[in-house]
Amino acid sequence: MSTTDREPQALDVLDDGGRKVLFTEARTANTFAARAVADDELAMIWELARWSPSAANGQPLRVLFVRTREGKERLVRHLDEGNRAKTLSAPAVAILAYDVDFHEQMPTVFPARGEMLRAAFADLTEKRESLAAYNSALQTGVFLLAVRAAGLAAGPMAGFDRAGVDEEFFAGTSWRSHLVVNIGHPGADPWFPRLPRVPVEDAVAWA
Repeated sequence: MSTTDREPQALDVLDDGGRKVLFTEARTANTFAARAVADDELAMIWELARWSPSAANGQPLRVLFVRTREGKERLVRHLDEGNRAKTLSAPAVAILAYDVDFHEQMPTVFPARGEMLRAAFADLTEKRESLAAYNSALQTGVFLLAVRAAGLAAGPMAGFDRAGVDEEFFAGTSWRSHLVVNIGHPGADPWFPRLPRVPVEDAVAWA
């Protein structure tokens, strides 16, 4: 049988339970239980998240997991006031960053054209920053789904001093912070009331 005669590959469809875990019943947690998050749970999150798509497979997303009290205290001094208490109470916190020198990995992640891409981006600092920021945002959405898939709740927060966090944790590196995510099991009254979604007719068009 030729390749043109083969039936199209049928992809699995996520069942209703999976859709609830990842999408329809998933929420942003605002309180966390004292139950610890194990190393293998954090490893599972990354093992799932790293399969996210990114342009030319560049994979600029980087993650620093903060678990110690000392590490959280270093972090919260750079957070907005309203985000500090819940971050201190979270069993684990992920500082999501992007690597502006992601192009150095291109020979590894895109072997067929890696050397060419690395050379092409070498002097394009602003272009690399733009691409890294955009693609790490794409990867971040998958990271949040990975937290949910690992049986944990996520509390993403953008309210922090990025320059301060970068100086605190990433000084002398090519990493730039862009989101802080509290991770753990939901605590007491963890959810705010569910807010409405944009109406379908205002969000979806057909051509």
